[in-house]
Amino acid sequence: MLNLLAAAAFFIAIHLFVSGTRLRDGIIARIGQGPYTGLFVLASFAGLGWLGYGFAQARTESWNAVYWTVGDASRQVQLVLQLVAMLLIVPGLATRNPTSVRQESVLERPDAIQGMLRITRHPFLWGVAIWAFGHLVVNGERASLVLFGSLLLLALFGTASIDAKRKRALGATWDAFAAQTSNIPFAAILAGRQKLSLGEIGWWRILLGVVAWAALAWGHPYMFGVAALP
Repeated sequence: MLNLLAAAAFFIAIHLFVSGTRLRDGIIARIGQGPYTGLFVLASFAGLGWLGYGFAQARTESWNAVYWTVGDASRQVQLVLQLVAMLLIVPGLATRNPTSVRQESVLERPDAIQGMLRITRHPFLWGVAIWAFGHLVVNGERASLVLFGSLLLLALFGTASIDAKRKRALGATWDAFAAQTSNIPFAAILAGRQKLSLGEIGWWRILLGVVAWAALAWGHPYMFGVAALP
């Protein structure tokens, strides 16, 4: 348990209390953007590996009590949530986005806001949040609460952290972009500041998201030892 908790604390800390704060700015001022990015990527992968190891270890420990079990209906809900998550994650990763690492120059383009950015300026993180929440629906043991709960909180708070970081760095340019988009999915569209355009997203991106969802659902027992399909 302690190993998993420590891994979760480390992973959250490097993202919310280093990457999203003025501490990051100070480190970059000392060592430069390139070395900082390299070190942060290494720390992130190390943190993910630690989380995976800690989770696998914790699931076999006696403290890992089960708070709830699920039936077929919950698994169906989980499948739908995972599809929504992949339709945010995959097209989000394949779209130019000034909230992504070293893509701030996108704001210089006249067509900076299009496709997924009309829905949310943080498609990847909202996809991760939905992915984590879906796993909490069907995994009621303590180890899953720590793993998926920490990733859910990190994804949600990470959107605000990135917004604050970009505002510090880009000032009025960021303010103009943020005023035309929304953090919460579809909020800008519902408010009339944007319109949904599936064609701008790109059908190939949408198809790739569906393929990723189907592959993960089918391959889940082979990759993780647990069936995802009811």
